[in-house]
Amino acid sequence: MGTSTGVGTDAAIGTTTTTKVKERAEETVDRTTPGARHPDDGERLRRWRLVLGADSTDSTGRALSGQDAAMDSALNALYGEGAGKKQGGRGGGRSAGLGASAPSVARWLGDIRTYFPSSVVQVMQRDAIDRLGLAALLLEPEMLEAVEADVHLVGTLLSLNKAMPETTKETARAVVRKVVEDLEKRLEHRTRAALTGALDRSARISRPRHRDIDWDRTIRANLKNYLTIPGPDGTAATGTVVPERLIGYGRASRAVKKDIVLCIDQSGSMAASVVYASVFGAVLASMRSLATRLVVFDTAVVDLTDQLDDPVDVLFGTQLGGGTDINRALAYCQSKITRPADTVVVLISDLYEGGIRDEMLKRVAAMKASGVQFVTLLALSDEGAPAYDHEHAAALGVLGAPAFACTPDLFPDVMAAAIEKRPLPIPDKETQE
Repeated sequence: MGTSTGVGTDAAIGTTTTTKVKERAEETVDRTTPGARHPDDGERLRRWRLVLGADSTDSTGRALSGQDAAMDSALNALYGEGAGKKQGGRGGGRSAGLGASAPSVARWLGDIRTYFPSSVVQVMQRDAIDRLGLAALLLEPEMLEAVEADVHLVGTLLSLNKAMPETTKETARAVVRKVVEDLEKRLEHRTRAALTGALDRSARISRPRHRDIDWDRTIRANLKNYLTIPGPDGTAATGTVVPERLIGYGRASRAVKKDIVLCIDQSGSMAASVVYASVFGAVLASMRSLATRLVVFDTAVVDLTDQLDDPVDVLFGTQLGGGTDINRALAYCQSKITRPADTVVVLISDLYEGGIRDEMLKRVAAMKASGVQFVTLLALSDEGAPAYDHEHAAALGVLGAPAFACTPDLFPDVMAAAIEKRPLPIPDKETQE
């Protein structure tokens, strides 16, 4: 959410903006003219006119009117020369702008919700906050009610938490709660299913009582003991499996089977990961077979375990930004481990260590040597791997704790593998970049 200044940065913004505008214009055309897979030349010129702005009217031979003109105005307001100009910065290639006027921004938010699909609205809102420095306007309740809420907006609100007036906090919590509830609906069922199965399999016993025998696994494990028995008085022979080894599951109990420690870097670049981790933390904490601890850190360490019954409270207990001391955070987590062989520690961080690097690596090595399953996630979000410290990631990989980015949809499988002490389902390297 930082401010971009300088010629090199502005050039990069200009290139990215052109691509984004084209994507938005084409998405909108596809939405407004369903079934037009092969637009004619006139339609192509219309798209290019939306992409390039008013200065391209002569070269494209297209003048816009009606809804097209309104769409062009909304794009101009965000990506125009005046719009891209921050205090002390430079602009892009169009003219127009939103300025810092709350009424004009509110009207613009309404316009883009009218002309663009929700997924595009969210990206445009994100660009407006980043490029135009409009984060301060989110401190106004009326403005918050007008925006399209998503994970990135939640991250912005959390970064503004300390500056937020009391009149806005109630509205901000309502916005955050809506996003959190949507995420819980999406993620809870699959997480519970994957982890319940993993916990049952990890509790497998070899001397079960008759009613606890898993016959399917028992038969498969004893196929080598298949015998053919001749039938009496010349009747047909029959076959049978001799179950030398019985496989079953322990009876369900209220006992905690695994301890989970989520250790989350709350530096500004990890905003989306903090949101997802808080939701997953609440889901894990609701499972009686798991004892879940949630720790967030920058240069200080905060244990938010007692707030896990409400992920919104967890999120407002974080403070995005600041430095990073991974070693200190791991030292705290290590001090809370009482059953190493039944503990999974998940470190979610971009690994830019501001503390003592060698001590951090020694702690990871010590935890693994004691039997802890250690998982390192560079990000827990849909965006893939952020910028991260490649040297530290490589060092952790040597210790048997490979670092990789993880999407929310993959996270249940990662946790299930860690609980069962199986190899982690690490995505292909190409998908991490």
